[in-house]
Amino acid sequence: MKKVEVVAAIIMFENEIFCAQRAESSLGYISRKYEFPGGKIEEGETKKEALKRELIEELNIETNINDLYLTVVHQYPDFELTMHSFLCKTNTKEITLNEHISSRWLEKEDLLNLDWAAADLPIVHKLKEDE
Repeated sequence: MKKVEVVAAIIMFENEIFCAQRAESSLGYISRKYEFPGGKIEEGETKKEALKRELIEELNIETNINDLYLTVVHQYPDFELTMHSFLCKTNTKEITLNEHISSRWLEKEDLLNLDWAAADLPIVHKLKEDE
């Protein structure tokens, strides 16, 4: 089974969290699902360096990346995903979607109203517990 290691950003502006909707995909279990943006760690990168690069590539945004929030290991049908999530603060809601098809800024209590990718759900639940 293929193993993939990624980083993800929980981007916060005041009391709202950025939620990004994935594009259409041949993998039905993640197609058009909401996620915390991020991506794969390239060779030689730290997790925070990878996250900074991914956020610039995907959203044209630089954030203050804080410490590790939660690591999730999730078994999808085709691969095992290890996702390291970080709380990130931003001072703007001006984000450009370079890869995602839609986005929302939501308060913690509204996060479960979205159709999340399965690997992102433990992060959503922990955010709600931490209210």
